Amino acid sequence: MTPPPTPEAQLAFLSKIQRLFAEGDFTATYKFALLISLADLAVERGRDDGAPLALTMPSISAKFIELYWQQTAPYSSAHAAATPGVLAQNVGKQAAAVSAIVQFRQLHPGATVQSARSHPGYDRLLRDVARTVADQPVRYLQNLGGTTEPFLYVRARDAILLQPGVAYCLRRFQPLVQQLARSHWIGHLKRNQRNIKLLGQADDLESFLFEASRQALSIVSAGLRKLVGGNCFYCGSRVAEADVDHFVPFSQYPRDLVHNFVLAHPACNRSKSDMLAARKHLERWLAQIADHDDDLQEIGADAGLPADRGTCHAVARWSYSNAASSGARAWVRPREFEAVDGAYMERFA
Repeated sequence: MTPPPTPEAQLAFLSKIQRLFAEGDFTATYKFALLISLADLAVERGRDDGAPLALTMPSISAKFIELYWQQTAPYSSAHAAATPGVLAQNVGKQAAAVSAIVQFRQLHPGATVQSARSHPGYDRLLRDVARTVADQPVRYLQNLGGTTEPFLYVRARDAILLQPGVAYCLRRFQPLVQQLARSHWIGHLKRNQRNIKLLGQADDLESFLFEASRQALSIVSAGLRKLVGGNCFYCGSRVAEADVDHFVPFSQYPRDLVHNFVLAHPACNRSKSDMLAARKHLERWLAQIADHDDDLQEIGADAGLPADRGTCHAVARWSYSNAASSGARAWVRPREFEAVDGAYMERFA
């Protein structure tokens, strides 16, 4: 096993990421999407060592389609002077990957990001987006201050190879990379003159770009209530109006995956906040996603949200492993917590 990067190497990685945002040339939002995709894939497929990690272009392309799918719907601001329309993701003509997704959605108006994967035309969409990703952000992401510094990856045939230590750093600093990329993505869209008539004040832009819609969450809530009853996942009490909670907090892994959702009493949801749940909750959650995998897949199809048990399992393992190594505490119930220790990781065996 390759040893993980030293603390000095990890700080150097963060410095390079900072330079990327400061010195990179961002004429479109592709580079932000690529960074988010690499961080997600490192969490889902990487290990906690310093080994390089190969990522195929189709796997990266699938991430791009998921990220941009929601953004290809017309954005409608509450501002009176705003005009609904698809947000411009490029300073020139609309980004090619976005146009390809828009065209696919127009040809298949009932498709969701989940159901699209089983459509015969999806493979062509995947290839078209992969070609764009390879030709543009993969080629230019590592251009810093007029020079190319391949600190993240090297290119291979129909794939990229993350450099030694990079997957480890992306896994460890995934929330930070996500936050930086999303913040710059939003700023890029707001500065684009072609979006002025669409955005207005755009107070809800981040939610539109990156979070599940209220309608989708309502479908998830109804599906979970039918599946497991109307009780709070954490305290077990009957709940008339339950919240849809991210079991692994959204702040730690900002993706809406159906297997990661549970119904929660609003008070429990507020108390748990951005903390990981205690071992007894983890055990029940692992059992729930194993026992109801097919049902959760169906809920995801209805809500138009990704449903992937394997990915959720990997994300949870990564999140609890980080917590155990940093001495974090987990939420048991309001005002009660416990240390995350090695016994947690045994639950993933």
